[in-house]
Amino acid sequence: MPTTASAPEVPTLVLDSTDQAPRLARSFLAERFREWGIANEYLGRLVVCELVTNAYLHGEGPIIVRVFQDKEDDDVVIEVWDAGEGRPMIGCEDHAAMSGRGLLLMSQLVRDWGVRPLNEGGKVTWATLR
Repeated sequence: MPTTASAPEVPTLVLDSTDQAPRLARSFLAERFREWGIANEYLGRLVVCELVTNAYLHGEGPIIVRVFQDKEDDDVVIEVWDAGEGRPMIGCEDHAAMSGRGLLLMSQLVRDWGVRPLNEGGKVTWATLR
């Protein structure tokens, strides 16, 4: 009987939506990078922190973080899931604002990013690192 190769397990972290979620997500990403032999984790930590912080502040329910390497080009992909229906968007630049620049900064540092709805409700916000 032939065996079929199963897809590799995607590293996944499930977080409570608390102020500790960004810190735990940064540690999770750093551990994945160490496993893959990627020395510079700074950009990944910044991106996962921004996406998880947005899920914590504006999303709903638990936060799910997935980090994996794209099979075609080995780019690192970071996905952050939450049950909220709102979609993150880059707002108008307001130099007087005390917050609201994270997605704008992140969008300039990553290869690509976006949001896709989930069939069961909620969304996945993702970013592909350069």
